[in-house]
Amino acid sequence: MNKIRAAITGIHGYVPDYILTNKELETMVDTTDEWITTRTGIKERHILKGEGLGTSDMAVEAVMGLLKKTNTDPLDIDLVICATVSPDMVYPATANIISDKVGIKNAFSFDLNAACSGFIYALTTASKYIETGSYKKVLVVGGDKMSSIVDYTDRQTCVIFGDAAGAVLLEPSTDGMGIQDTILRTDGSGRVHLHQKAGGSVKPASHETVANREHFVYQEGQAVFKFAVSNMADVSVEIMEKNNLTSDDIAWLVPHQANLRIIDATARRMGLARDKVMINIQRYGNTTNGTIPMCLYEWEDKLRKGDNIVLAAFGGGFTWGAVYLKWAYDGNKA
Repeated sequence: MNKIRAAITGIHGYVPDYILTNKELETMVDTTDEWITTRTGIKERHILKGEGLGTSDMAVEAVMGLLKKTNTDPLDIDLVICATVSPDMVYPATANIISDKVGIKNAFSFDLNAACSGFIYALTTASKYIETGSYKKVLVVGGDKMSSIVDYTDRQTCVIFGDAAGAVLLEPSTDGMGIQDTILRTDGSGRVHLHQKAGGSVKPASHETVANREHFVYQEGQAVFKFAVSNMADVSVEIMEKNNLTSDDIAWLVPHQANLRIIDATARRMGLARDKVMINIQRYGNTTNGTIPMCLYEWEDKLRKGDNIVLAAFGGGFTWGAVYLKWAYDGNKA
């Protein structure tokens, strides 16, 4: 009997309508389009506007689009995992809220938080339920309303992040397609360089934490950049070597869209030309858990069955990792 692998059989993404440009940011903080573009590669990002809207609202758009295009009944979904750092609320899980909003009634669901690496952590976790034969249809959602935890008076961080969500359907495959290998890593000592200071059980919300603007992303840019450049590149090369892949074998690198310089460094270490790298950071910024699924969604019509694809990410915690998969179908964005 051929080995069961977890294959992505559909992908859909969503970004909000409102576009926050570098020019508009120039009116909000002490920055310039040239400063932002040179350091990050970002020109604009999409922001979710509207009272009472959260991460689940973007995720619902992605999931509904995915279910429609794959002709999947919500009642046939077995499991939903949502990777996010900006849940609708502390509890219940945003995955539970998504399930309720789209009519998924026969599944269990939970959230997973590994910062910007969350989507590949969730993809790996979901794949095990498929590989063991426990479930047949699993949804993995990656989404964040980063605008809800970004300080728009901090020019170091507010220029980086945007809002988006993407979702994939995982199903069993016995023809060799699907997830082949994963390498996931964590170094908790890195948490001091990238975190949210307040809002957890150590430092609950108070008048003081709000006044001190401690419920926003805190990042020490140089330390994070240095660690991300080396580790995201290292793990991407490691998964290639582990699976005897050369740069000629790789059809696509799908990197987390945190910083264009980090993406370029990873591609160089892998020996890949720019035309093999999915890059949309200039239009969306860093949407945290939304970056990798949004890339796959935008490039879907260019993907072909059997393509060797490497997904790579780095995030706060520190967390990082790579996933090697063989694409399972000829892409069609319709």
